[in-house]
Amino acid sequence: MADPDIDFADVQGTILRGYRVDLARHFVLAISDPAGARALIATLVDGSGGLPAVTTALRVEPKPPCFLNLSFSCAGLAALGLTPAELATFDPAFQRGAASAATAQSIGDTGSSAPQFWLGGLGDGAQVHMLLSVWVTESREVLDSVSAKLRAAWAGCLRELYTQDATALPDNQVHFGYRDSIAQPNVKGAPDSKRMAPDDQPEVATGEFLLGYANQSGGVYSVTPAQLSTNSSYAAFRILEQDVAAFDAMLAQYAGETGLSSEMVAAKFCGRWRNGNPLELAPEVAGPVLPDEQLNNFHYVTPDIATDDTLGLKCPIGSHIRRNNPRDGKVNGTDAAHHRIVRRAMPYGPAYDAAKPDHTPRGLIGYFINANVGNQFEFLTSQWNNQSEFVKAATGPGGSADGNAVYNISGQDVFSGVNDPATSSFTFAGKGPKHEGNTVINGFGRTIVTRGSVYCFFPSISGLRYLAAMG
Repeated sequence: MADPDIDFADVQGTILRGYRVDLARHFVLAISDPAGARALIATLVDGSGGLPAVTTALRVEPKPPCFLNLSFSCAGLAALGLTPAELATFDPAFQRGAASAATAQSIGDTGSSAPQFWLGGLGDGAQVHMLLSVWVTESREVLDSVSAKLRAAWAGCLRELYTQDATALPDNQVHFGYRDSIAQPNVKGAPDSKRMAPDDQPEVATGEFLLGYANQSGGVYSVTPAQLSTNSSYAAFRILEQDVAAFDAMLAQYAGETGLSSEMVAAKFCGRWRNGNPLELAPEVAGPVLPDEQLNNFHYVTPDIATDDTLGLKCPIGSHIRRNNPRDGKVNGTDAAHHRIVRRAMPYGPAYDAAKPDHTPRGLIGYFINANVGNQFEFLTSQWNNQSEFVKAATGPGGSADGNAVYNISGQDVFSGVNDPATSSFTFAGKGPKHEGNTVINGFGRTIVTRGSVYCFFPSISGLRYLAAMG
């Protein structure tokens, strides 16, 4: 089937494109004057009044000094004038909101990650209306200048609830030391990426990321009014605080218990070495960084006994990247392509110096983009990250004497799971029937906690114009 003809000029850029920048600033806003907010939206769509225009998915050369995108919570769309009947056509998870008790319980935002502990009042979902994000290539002066203009423009119509900066670390690393932003879905019809070379992973239907197009199931996600349907999308905006000292201590502890190096333990937890090389292609040592076209070019299940890893002997079935994209592994429910998300996140806070440990907040902030929050972001988080029973029984080419995949995963995702020390576990698989060859570690807690979350809707450019003209 031919690729869909996507009007990139009508799609907000961050949905289909990574901006490859060094700085970002995310504003969490409440609408105090709906008419003024609508006028501001119109100004930002046009890029008039000295303000930057909302960035589209069109590639612009030379690269602009900044990128800007807008999204809205369900309460925000209501504040702008959408009716309850119209909002009832939106994704049920989006209507419920990230701060609701049901959402928090479902995805594991409990305990220290519970909404009552979130920053900037984000735990009160009713007051969070709008997210405005600015990305800048490298100039702090540009970021501050654009921010000052925006604040002057929304004075009197928007109230700033919380603002968080993000700053890229060298080589696209996150604070735990892993190279990030390697594996994104191949979205059918999306612009080619200039940073990562194509791989052999299957394309994912456009409708998994943009409303108005066929999704993996052959249906089309849409909302009312129709002006907000085509070329719009949803996202989970997340502020995730990382405890680097605790993570380093955890690596040292389990290296001692298992006899593995701390770097091998880190690689097994993630599924990649910290330089980005996947365990499937570099199972023994990290080695030199592989070419971009190889970093995401591998499979877990093959008919060749030399390359098959059905049992997770090289890359644990419970590793972070394998839980979030089982690829060709056998799992309950639909296949991996039905639950992919696009990640647009950057580190916040200063780089951690192990020689001078501190408690400065640092972590990851950004958007997890999809066309169905419930079936994509929430499914990944609640099912594959927080449960181990999603893996189906399967043996590799060596037969049942080598083991079965269903016995080779336990506990929750080391990074995204709830991980209560009383119940946590992680399996390092070894050959042997049932679980005889496995090594299981226990007793670790969370090293990442949620500090804020918003379920938001990214209207198309024409959808933004429609919102601006309401009332």
